[in-house]
Amino acid sequence: MNVYRYEENPLVTPAHVSPHRPDFEVIGAFNAGVTTYNNEIIMLLRVAERPISENPQIIKAPIYQPETNELEILEFRLDDPAYDFSDPRVIRMNGENQGFAYLTSLSYLRIARSKDGGHNFSIDEKPFVYPSNKLETFGIEDPRITKIEDTYYIYFSAVSPVGVGESLVSTKDFVTIEHHGMIFAPENKDVLIFPEKINEKYYAIHRPVPKSTGEPEMWIAESTNLLHWGNHKHLLGLRSGMWDSARMGGGAVPFKTEKGWLELYHGASKDHRYCMGAVLLDLEDPTKVIARSDKPILEPEADYEVEGFFGNVVFSCGAVVEGDVVKMFYGVADTSMACAELSVREILDSLTYFE
Repeated sequence: MNVYRYEENPLVTPAHVSPHRPDFEVIGAFNAGVTTYNNEIIMLLRVAERPISENPQIIKAPIYQPETNELEILEFRLDDPAYDFSDPRVIRMNGENQGFAYLTSLSYLRIARSKDGGHNFSIDEKPFVYPSNKLETFGIEDPRITKIEDTYYIYFSAVSPVGVGESLVSTKDFVTIEHHGMIFAPENKDVLIFPEKINEKYYAIHRPVPKSTGEPEMWIAESTNLLHWGNHKHLLGLRSGMWDSARMGGGAVPFKTEKGWLELYHGASKDHRYCMGAVLLDLEDPTKVIARSDKPILEPEADYEVEGFFGNVVFSCGAVVEGDVVKMFYGVADTSMACAELSVREILDSLTYFE
């Protein structure tokens, strides 16, 4: 598999993004949804910011309060035995109440624009989508963008104390947005809406996280209006001992090829190493899997993919297809954005086809 990583990588880093508030610092600009608009490539960045702590023994946690439309900043001491601070992303409870408690940063969405997608991204000064309700109090993460006719549908993980679900907004001009609410309830994320109706139905890939039996695997659902989804079917499962053995989920919005719908998805191993692979779905019935990657089409190898806030991660939320070239934009190490070009033909040829 020939992979051309842009020489300009990483294209956007936290240093390129000014914080939304002067008392915060940007620690991540990554996992961007991608589309084209007005002859520009749009990256809708997930920007992660955290409150600056002057005391190295104090960890702060930001929470959006919808009643006041303000952020509340909680403080925790690193020597507090009630909490586990081993994961820099989260604060967990110790003891009998062990589990997720707070995030150490708040994520929101901000627009970056470029004429060629390879360099010179300009980043808007203000957020484009910011937490605005009680289902987004811990932030909004990992957007994807599907264009249908003249409307861009943007959907993202909405995080709150009641769980992580997928919410939907739409825009026609990347200036004004319309909120449509949560379309997949917790625990669910990594949603991908197909860019056109198939036999009079919309389809979406999603990734529920079962708590009793089952694994974090890929499912597919259908809808007549993009808001209400049903007829859920299991689509793709984990594979023991392989690159996608621990968890998986959709990546870039599926796109049409002569052989089927091509979906670039992420998978992680038991040691939390995230790679990108591909699955091919039937053009007329996307619930049917035709072929799948036995080996990743992209894996963390470059320094900026291996080292970062959460290393050994390549994670795509969007791609632009131009003829045989796939420009796959992807988050690296939960820190920055990069891009790699691959051949559609080579991806299709690399897949293992099922009889």
